[in-house]
Amino acid sequence: MAIDWKGVFPALTTKFDEQEQLDLPAFEKNLTAQLDAGVDGIILGGTLGESSVLTLEEKETLVKFCVEKVEGKVPVVMNIAEGSTREAVKQATLAKEWGAEGLMLLPPMRYKSDHRETITYFKAVASATDLPIILYNNPFDYKVEITIPMFDELVDVPSIQAVKESTRDVTNVTRMINRFGERFKLLCGVDTLAMEEMLLGAKGWVAGLVCAFPAETVAIYKLVKAGRIDEAVAIYRWFMPLLELDILPKLVQYIKLAEAQSGIGTEYVRAPRLTLVGKEREQTLNVINSALAVRPVLPDYLSLEEKTLAV
Repeated sequence: MAIDWKGVFPALTTKFDEQEQLDLPAFEKNLTAQLDAGVDGIILGGTLGESSVLTLEEKETLVKFCVEKVEGKVPVVMNIAEGSTREAVKQATLAKEWGAEGLMLLPPMRYKSDHRETITYFKAVASATDLPIILYNNPFDYKVEITIPMFDELVDVPSIQAVKESTRDVTNVTRMINRFGERFKLLCGVDTLAMEEMLLGAKGWVAGLVCAFPAETVAIYKLVKAGRIDEAVAIYRWFMPLLELDILPKLVQYIKLAEAQSGIGTEYVRAPRLTLVGKEREQTLNVINSALAVRPVLPDYLSLEEKTLAV
């Protein structure tokens, strides 16, 4: 499946039970909610997916299970966040064998690679597979920025097609479009900047709170792209206290708690993460439940047609 890098791509959480084992029924329930809401793709094993504590066998299970349940409706993208080039190349090859239709790729983990090392790493992984790739540019959390001079050297790598833009610098969308036009499709990777970046030309949203609120997330995207900005702004303003949970260190625990409260997930995490307790849990529940109490009535967003915005 060729991937049209636009729309809403949930970075799904990995569901666990009380014993920290994969909870596939809970995962399927959430996946079904995402598909029913109209998402455009699925991303597995990202930051929200607790990739750092998943075994290779668990990644295989998740990818194969998701591919089977999705039934070709949307592409399934597997995240690769590894410390060694050898392991990243291995996982890129395995991802295709397991049925994934695309890859999300971070710079090397745990080592702050320089310009030459980062480019060499990306090219090595891209040369090992023909799967389309979205690069994850998140220097805020992962310390390596994929700079415009780096993208200059990646223009001729056809499988590198898109960017999860998570620099937290909204102007980077304009810089990238000015430099590369449509060569790299940009998808916002920071929930609290999603509407702003889509208005500036980002093609979509790799979303976090979509895990708990899929319909509201897709509605904002559809309304923005249909030019119904006032309606999108109203939902976005309601959503913002929730979206801010995505930019905090415990975003996994916060978003999983939101999934549980919205009825499409559980709050179990895998150690060293621990579920929330005490005042922190009460404060997070207050944010979530306050939003649920005034959840907006959504328009028939799935029937909207996209307009070409003047950007």
